[in-house]
Amino acid sequence: MVGALVVKKGRVVGEGFHEYDKLDHAEVRALAAASAQARGATMYVSLEPCCNTGRTGPCTDAIVAAGISRLVCAMKDPNPSVAGKGFDRLRKAGVRVEFGTREVEAQRLNEAFACWIRTGRPFVTLKTALTLDGKIAMPIKRATWITSDASRKEVQNLRHAADAVLTGIGTVLIDNPKLTDRTGLPRRRRLLRVVVDTHLRIPLKSRLVKSADGDILVYTLEPTSSPKALDLIHAGVEVVRVAPRRRRLDLREVVRDLGSRQILSLMIEAGSRLNGSALEYAIVDKMILFYAPQIMGTGGIPMADIPCRWFPKSPSLRVSALGRHGPDFSMEGYFRDVYRDH
Repeated sequence: MVGALVVKKGRVVGEGFHEYDKLDHAEVRALAAASAQARGATMYVSLEPCCNTGRTGPCTDAIVAAGISRLVCAMKDPNPSVAGKGFDRLRKAGVRVEFGTREVEAQRLNEAFACWIRTGRPFVTLKTALTLDGKIAMPIKRATWITSDASRKEVQNLRHAADAVLTGIGTVLIDNPKLTDRTGLPRRRRLLRVVVDTHLRIPLKSRLVKSADGDILVYTLEPTSSPKALDLIHAGVEVVRVAPRRRRLDLREVVRDLGSRQILSLMIEAGSRLNGSALEYAIVDKMILFYAPQIMGTGGIPMADIPCRWFPKSPSLRVSALGRHGPDFSMEGYFRDVYRDH
């Protein structure tokens, strides 16, 4: 996610942003909009201009050719093999380079790419809706609506920003969700819908399976040659067997496999058991909690089913933002910083 402005004599003469791969980068778009006015101007950009030829040509060459005299950039490219090289090429061509302005805000825009390029795994966000006393559902086994329409609309925006959404078989059996991106906005790639289903209990008549079109992935401990697996495959679902770890499905293997599929961002929308496993396996980078201003009381299902003995090992969530969504409020924070903790 990159934006660029060309400014001359205090006036914006060109602007651009990067939409999708194989399309022009933000800098090239901004220079095209500025045309001849780019000569001697300042360019402001949120990410270090590329200096290599990939899906598009190097932006550094376009900046130099346009006659930009000064570049103000928020952050270096998080790719260790690239970071700083774009700045070096521009400096050698006589462009004055400054970077670090609004760096933290810019880093948040591309935290998923930074995580994937540095670790090979997706950036994992755990999202859940809960009451003030930390409950996510009634004990009865049916869908429980907790938060408002405003919160649910924001969740759709979060899905739109993710490459994949992951849930557990318990949520599938109780809520029967479709887990689709319903924003109606264009996407770089289709949202991959992922289910952790240890023993392949997912019903063939579930909304997920019935809507499968190469965008449903199920991780299991069952062999992919089993009759149920073959039925799912015939229905358009991809089934992947994960080797057990202490008779459990290892979520770290799931995350690694998703990274190999170039899934940069993964959002977990699940129930208490999978939430607890994700935290216990330490795969969660970020949490977003939507709180309804209500109390559920005794018997409600907690946000995470995890043994109390885990508490001393629990990392602290560094709260980064609070928000309002109708009558609800949200809190988001990080367990680790992908730019500094890897």
